[in-house]
Amino acid sequence: MKYQIIPVTPFQQNCSVIWCDKTLKAAVVDPGGDIDRILAEITKLGLSVDKILLTHGHIDHVGGAASLAANLSVPIIGPHEADKFWLDNLVKQSQNFGFARAEAFEPTQYLKEGDVVTIGEQTVNVLHCPGHTPGHIVFFNAQSALAWVGDVLFRGSIGRTDFPQSNHQDLLHSITTKLWPLGKNVSFIPGHGPMSTFAEERQHNPFVADQLFD
Repeated sequence: MKYQIIPVTPFQQNCSVIWCDKTLKAAVVDPGGDIDRILAEITKLGLSVDKILLTHGHIDHVGGAASLAANLSVPIIGPHEADKFWLDNLVKQSQNFGFARAEAFEPTQYLKEGDVVTIGEQTVNVLHCPGHTPGHIVFFNAQSALAWVGDVLFRGSIGRTDFPQSNHQDLLHSITTKLWPLGKNVSFIPGHGPMSTFAEERQHNPFVADQLFD
């Protein structure tokens, strides 16, 4: 699985274009905004995008999804249905965070634990990882040992849990029981900031390092 990270919005959210290098079929993960930049990158890479994937319903991750889907005539897939209230509330979210007005939308398909999404000849597995939001999901490509974790986990930190229906214990449980079993060799692309590996976070992350749970 190939990928290109495109930081978007004033929050510098890590939108990703991900693709199968054999077929050049692609998906866009979390297009929060700056649609022109995303489209330019797709064109530059010569890719054929056939879906948009969402990790959760926060404005900086989904604000451009409906516009991009309409531009490319592709479906929006994800997040888990427990984040529907965030998508329904996008007008207020955009006002609260100073974003351009984003209208509420309904994804073509919600995702749940155990679902598999196909991108060309590649697949990504879906893990439901609540905590930051109740419907947050993570995408995992086993072939490349790569995960797109949204705002669940960051290099040296974890997602905020001061939002409506966030839960700190749920977040810790998601990380330790859903992410860690994927393997220490897994590299991950977080919703913000630099990439890291599960091995690095299990050793040094002050919130979820292994020694905290011994």
